[in-house]
Amino acid sequence: MTGWKVAFDAGRPQGRNCAHAQDAEPYGPVPESPGCEGCLEEGTAWVHLRACLTCGRVGCCDSSRRKHAAAHARESGHALARSIERGETWAWCYEDELFLTPDGNGPEADS
Repeated sequence: MTGWKVAFDAGRPQGRNCAHAQDAEPYGPVPESPGCEGCLEEGTAWVHLRACLTCGRVGCCDSSRRKHAAAHARESGHALARSIERGETWAWCYEDELFLTPDGNGPEADS
């Protein structure tokens, strides 16, 4: 089981799939960084945090000035990142431009 499924998004065409969700670990590696790794290295600020579902790298969202999560996806080929903001349980596929939600088989299903 993947842990993720394509979410309904009223702003995008329906019926699209994300092949990357099948390849992702159910909730990815546990992020180790307390903040955006790129921003911490540069001494810059972030708005929201995302964690790569392939390697666990923590990057800042596209609302942040430096957009480190998207840059990591482009440079590494790791297409999926999940929000690690409190109360948020969604992921984003940078390649397919799709929101993903838990499929009910991961850790959030037990809450």
